[in-house]
Amino acid sequence: MSMAVPLFNLAPDLSVSRLCLGTMTFGEQNSMSESFRLLDHAFGAGINFFDSAEMYPVPQRADTQGRSEEYLGRWVRDRKIPRDRVVLATKVSGPSGQMTWIRDGPKCVDAWNISEAIDNSLLRLRTDYIDLYQIHWPDRFWIFNRYVPMFGESEYDPTHQYRAITIEEQLEALGRAVASGKIRYVGLSNETPYGVMKFLHVAERVPSYPKVVSVQNCYSLLCRTFDSGMAECCHHERISLLAYSPLAMGILSGKYFLPDGGPPDARLNLFEGRYSEGESRYNLSNSIVTAAIMGYLKIADKYGLRPVVLAIAFVLRHPLVASAIFGATKRWQLQEVLDACNVELSPEIVAEINQIHVNFPNPCP
Repeated sequence: MSMAVPLFNLAPDLSVSRLCLGTMTFGEQNSMSESFRLLDHAFGAGINFFDSAEMYPVPQRADTQGRSEEYLGRWVRDRKIPRDRVVLATKVSGPSGQMTWIRDGPKCVDAWNISEAIDNSLLRLRTDYIDLYQIHWPDRFWIFNRYVPMFGESEYDPTHQYRAITIEEQLEALGRAVASGKIRYVGLSNETPYGVMKFLHVAERVPSYPKVVSVQNCYSLLCRTFDSGMAECCHHERISLLAYSPLAMGILSGKYFLPDGGPPDARLNLFEGRYSEGESRYNLSNSIVTAAIMGYLKIADKYGLRPVVLAIAFVLRHPLVASAIFGATKRWQLQEVLDACNVELSPEIVAEINQIHVNFPNPCP
């Protein structure tokens, strides 16, 4: 049996487990009873941290929107878990030209959208407060002309600037939610160094504006872009990284490289052609991506580690990572991740990992 998952002090009076169960499969790949079983197993093993979003599950569609939060909220209520024993995180959706069923887009992340999103998430989660409330992606991003690079894009495009909602307006709305007790702490997600610093500078000027405590960005063996500008910001400003996609949407498990191409219910097989963000970012027809993955799989094999253990242990050794946010649709997958949280990678393994990173830097930004 695994040892208990260690804790990390994310903020005053907010200790989170170093593994966080992401819920974006709940309501799509996982039924409610399956979701409950995963949550039971995670909580029993020492995971107290659960991440959701108003737009989940994925691939997003009108029929299922909000189910992930609903299942999580029902589980806490049905299992009669004391509210202070779980840390619930969720997110307001950024601008999107696609999700018309969420407040007509949403068109922007203004004060009205933030307060509506918080109230609706509280209802679905069946709780009085959210521990960590995050902006899912910046208002400065627009789905059709990617002004802020994210979701597999890597270059900033100054020609696509448009009028964004001010950070003052966003922080004022979030500050009101903190003052009213609806949320405890504020985080960002899919953010840039500029965005993080701007939120901090604006918050410094007004006492009622909350200080950002975390940023939820992608971090894995295949995506270490955080280590350039963002790591410096987070280190000096004492902001923790919540590393999402530590298994690169499951491809670092090696399952898609099996002779049969992986199980039919694996995400990239199940949703083939329906999940553009995942397929563009984790493109298995890209020879550089596959060469990097094969290199990491060989390291795992050489040192007798399961590929999942190598990938998770690599993320957790980062000094700025508070928690690795992972998804699992089956109990055995969850157990594999749990087994990784107390594994320390030797200097030899890290040196070999870094050599592959030099040869194939950030193939999945």
